[in-house]
Amino acid sequence: MNGLGRRAFLAACSAGALPLRASPLPRIPRENLKISDIRVTLLSHELPREKQWVTASFVVWKADAILVEVFTDKGITGIGEPSPYGGPEAVKKFIDEEIRPRLIGKNPFDVEHLTCTWGDSPFRYQVAWAGVDAALWDIIGKAKGTPVYKLLAGDVRPEPHIRMYASGGVEYAWYKRPEDLIEEAVRHKENGYTAFKFRIGTEWKNSGMTIPKYIPYLRKMREAVGPGFDLMQESNMRWTLEECLEICPVLEELKFLWFEEPVNRRAEGAIENYIKINRALPTVKVSGGETMTTRFDFKQWVDRDAYEIVQPDVNTTGLTEGWHISRVASLQGKPCCPHNWHGGLTTMANAALVAAIPNRLMLELNQTFNPLKEEVFKDPLVVKKGYMDLPDKPGFGVELAANLANKFPYAPGPYMKPNPDLPPV
Repeated sequence: MNGLGRRAFLAACSAGALPLRASPLPRIPRENLKISDIRVTLLSHELPREKQWVTASFVVWKADAILVEVFTDKGITGIGEPSPYGGPEAVKKFIDEEIRPRLIGKNPFDVEHLTCTWGDSPFRYQVAWAGVDAALWDIIGKAKGTPVYKLLAGDVRPEPHIRMYASGGVEYAWYKRPEDLIEEAVRHKENGYTAFKFRIGTEWKNSGMTIPKYIPYLRKMREAVGPGFDLMQESNMRWTLEECLEICPVLEELKFLWFEEPVNRRAEGAIENYIKINRALPTVKVSGGETMTTRFDFKQWVDRDAYEIVQPDVNTTGLTEGWHISRVASLQGKPCCPHNWHGGLTTMANAALVAAIPNRLMLELNQTFNPLKEEVFKDPLVVKKGYMDLPDKPGFGVELAANLANKFPYAPGPYMKPNPDLPPV
């Protein structure tokens, strides 16, 4: 599908198929608020050895979260989270030294003007703005006595009953008990989920893994979960184009829902490679974009059919930009299914976006052990029978638990370490 022409766009809008709204903040009366302070708290939880998870050649030994609180002169406080991928200490430093002085005295209702001017900045600065952006939306919702997802929806009917999918495939290793992957899929189905996304496991070269050796596991998984359960393959950009084209017919045969980030998105000729993979998949959709930060990053990938599903993450893009990205995809008739791998603060904001957009599909939920998913809130967001219901309360509708900094003291250093269990090549 190519870009809509002007006549087709206007015709679709006239028929009610496309929204004409150009801004995520509807025309509601502003409140007289001023930002009085911004505070950043770094949180960590060191994972017990048996709960650490593995991918490629690394082991993940801790979970991190970056809590941003924005205070106002009227006593309203908003919360948000930047992506920990930006580096917690670097993100905190940028917010403390650069963002805080710029925003003191500003009105949170100017969120789009305040937070959407960072598109060419380094990644860690972009994600810092994203966390602040979410907190400003929380303030706006609280000031208007309205859930954020209802404000964002505006011209579409919001859906706070959100289908969630289990995201994992990092509990198994090719060098021991690879059948754990199949058992994990069955466990998620038994827990009420209707979809499972999984990764390609530990480093292949250490275990002599190949696509022909991998395919039987896909067949076993499909047989184990049955035909009515959605499966999604994520490659984390680790496969070559040739490997992807080799596995495409199998993904089609087994009726996978999507193929995520199959090859390196940053390599030369990446868009052309994604287009080739997309053309090799008549029904399975190619998805990606979790580290892209603006609607302009996504647009050429959507326009050229390199992506059939866009996967922005609000803790990277911010809610404001996430809304615009969803609309870029919606104009082309393509779903938006945000990346959502971290803790509860990230789920809080991504869920608000999913509930508000016309092209929602479902929302990812990280299945690794991480107390920062539930224990940061007084009343956590929970999944029941594969769905999450958002609270009908102002802002994001959640309150922080007490003494988080004491309960989850920050542990410095990268969250990944070399996997000591990997055998030598």
